[in-house]
Amino acid sequence: MKRIVAVCCATLALRGLAGAQATTDTRPVVVASKPFAESYILAEMFAQLLEAHGITVERRPGLGSTEIMFSAVRTGAVDVYPEYTGTGLLAVLHDTLAPTVLADARRVYAHVDSSFQARWGMRWLPPLGFQNTFAIAVRPATASQFRLRSLSDLSRAGSRLTAGFTPDFIERADGLAGLVTAYGPGIRPRSVKPLLPAVKYQALDAGSVDVVDGFSTDGLLARYGLVVLDDDRHFFPPYEAAALLSARAANRPDVVGALTLLSSRLDETTMRALNRRVEVDGEDASAVASSALARLGLGAKSPDRRTPVELARAGSFSAYLWARRAALARLTLRHLWLVAIALATAVVVAVPLGLALERARRAAGTALGVLGVLQTIPSIALLAFMVPLFGIGVVPALVALWIYALYPIARGTYTGVREADPAAVEAAEALGMTARQRLLMVRLPLAAPVIMTGIRTAAVITVGAATLAAMIGGGGLGEPIVTGLALADTWMVLSGAIPAAILALVVDGLLALVERRVAPPHRRSGGRPT
Repeated sequence: MKRIVAVCCATLALRGLAGAQATTDTRPVVVASKPFAESYILAEMFAQLLEAHGITVERRPGLGSTEIMFSAVRTGAVDVYPEYTGTGLLAVLHDTLAPTVLADARRVYAHVDSSFQARWGMRWLPPLGFQNTFAIAVRPATASQFRLRSLSDLSRAGSRLTAGFTPDFIERADGLAGLVTAYGPGIRPRSVKPLLPAVKYQALDAGSVDVVDGFSTDGLLARYGLVVLDDDRHFFPPYEAAALLSARAANRPDVVGALTLLSSRLDETTMRALNRRVEVDGEDASAVASSALARLGLGAKSPDRRTPVELARAGSFSAYLWARRAALARLTLRHLWLVAIALATAVVVAVPLGLALERARRAAGTALGVLGVLQTIPSIALLAFMVPLFGIGVVPALVALWIYALYPIARGTYTGVREADPAAVEAAEALGMTARQRLLMVRLPLAAPVIMTGIRTAAVITVGAATLAAMIGGGGLGEPIVTGLALADTWMVLSGAIPAAILALVVDGLLALVERRVAPPHRRSGGRPT
């Protein structure tokens, strides 16, 4: 009996110590979302609920696809984001369950939660109370023309239609590939255009595509009066929305306790109305989340008020930009900081590399070829590749931008030094200059304009590529672009795109002045050396 009591006391003490350690973790909780309205709203509700309980929060909205989000949570770069049990089952676990299990949402949730805990220590909190399954939608005219009521009907007419699907849906096991397996190859459309979540509805309404993928709670389904095709073979599993926690967040009782307050508090009708306020009415996701929490009794009960930005929407675009001036100034400085760091480190590496390759010309073709291949990698693909290696945030964004800037600078340095004025180089050699003296005193000054041309090219490329850094939490002017594209908000897209374009022109202009300044005197006047 004494041994049993001692073991029990030791167990309780260890549990208490673990709980105390968990509650002393004061690092900010990173709350993220995918780039569509519902995910923005739910993530903002998570963040505000945590802040209401005294927990410091760091927001990372609109990070990207399921693969990027899951990798970020697995590595601890993100602590919590809204996810769906069907996505966890098929897109992450790649599991197949018996039809009787798939028909039971509770059993699917239990399987996903236990599997995530066993493999990665992650935790699914109890569902929020609604499902958001995939919805394959067409225009009423298309449904009437091809007699479409179900996905089986679509499988007989798919080869005559054009689809606009999100890239995530095209690649997922519970997306297009799974539909082809379940309904046959006839369901694959004649052509498939990868489109962003909100843009696809505009494309469908304009007649550019005939069928799109959506979600059952999308507010835009009702706005455009679309026909949702019935999943008559029950291919899609239950998609219950829930908070997915990283291993670190799962061990914090304060985080778990705060977020569990939302469990079973939202139904499909409520979520569809919240989505409509953001997607259709153009309200700010943060304000919508705040009012939703207040109605649930989980936030401050203050009357809904339109923000200055929302009020500015009723006026001109210039008024909208003025209302967002503080945010745009902050994003511009962050963007400029990303570009400056990436470009400076690239210059430090690429210029010496170009000089070394000029001395070892046999290796120059291979080295420059490798750098050229790296630059051909699509920006978003390179950024996604950085997430498993460096997580999300500034570091992976800087590494990717640095890689993109290397080739123009190294190529410009190699070419400029190699093709420096042969007559001047021969004259220096005749005067008895050493190879080092000829490099530093003749060839480099003559090559300076070409080197600066490479730096200018790299700078413009970096300014443009940095807009995509927002998709992995790097910040900058890409934030309003990504969010605006996800919400089909043209003004928000332009509020990031226009400053980015102006910034590229300003940076190029300033470097052009530097290029002229470092050019030899005879180059400035257009003459030849005397």
